[in-house]
Amino acid sequence: MQTNYQYPIGISGKKWQEEEKRAWRETTSIKREYQQEVVPKIKALSTIFELNQYGALSYDQDRYPLYCLKSPTWDNNKPTVLVTGGVHGYETSGVHGALEFAAQHAKQYQDTFNLVIVPCVSPWGYETINRWNPLAIDPNRSFYQNSPSEESANLLQLVKQLGDVLVHIDLHETTDTDESEFRPALAARDGEEYIEGYIPDGFYTVGDSNNPQPELQNAIIESVAKVTHIAPADENGQIIGSDVVQNGVILYPMKQLGLCGGITNCQYHTTTEVYPDSPKVTDQECNLAQVAAITGALDFVAKQLK
Repeated sequence: MQTNYQYPIGISGKKWQEEEKRAWRETTSIKREYQQEVVPKIKALSTIFELNQYGALSYDQDRYPLYCLKSPTWDNNKPTVLVTGGVHGYETSGVHGALEFAAQHAKQYQDTFNLVIVPCVSPWGYETINRWNPLAIDPNRSFYQNSPSEESANLLQLVKQLGDVLVHIDLHETTDTDESEFRPALAARDGEEYIEGYIPDGFYTVGDSNNPQPELQNAIIESVAKVTHIAPADENGQIIGSDVVQNGVILYPMKQLGLCGGITNCQYHTTTEVYPDSPKVTDQECNLAQVAAITGALDFVAKQLK
């Protein structure tokens, strides 16, 4: 449905230039602190993981170091699993779900897999509760060579050092602010008309249209359904404008769109989408849904390896 909504920054139909991006950046503010809410949890896990700093954001290198947790006893004979959270910093359960998995569940998978967990790819976005980085760039459309997003470029460099990855689980949320703020801002930034969308109530996954892995997605949906409800298709048989190909699953071309889900050539991939604004869930249930997605995926893959 088209709308006459006019975003408060920019001129309708004209792409933003540096002046508009600067004006947008001035509307942002620190609402929570990465160094207080996230970094201590990451460092606390250094007793059971190898803690590596793989970069830092130039906006404030001391404030925004980038960390990953790796299996302490790396074995090249084991397949590698990559878990990423906080690519969009405002998607809170991706960050804290990754940390909860690392703290409570990772140990049981270390005999089977090498684990690499990147809990918060976009710490500036985490602090400002934002989808973009300070340059009004979406990191999750910027995973390609010579990326304009520092967040994406740093993660790409880390992944290059990992070698082959068998499983990649990228943790995200779909929130009400996607429609109230982020999609209207995107339309304004790109000089396009904002067309109102629909926010599904519940969890769903996004598979890779070039490698959909329906059995993997089904295992994840079944695991998460024990924790929270699965998003139904709308009257058009879609979720956020994409056809539902199986219960709670849609597909995107990951590499073509520059999405985090396309940063490896892994056999098994999923992008999770939790809905934290549902009256049916709590914040902790959202974290647990992310954990259930990871464990459901790894339990499935472990069976395929036997």
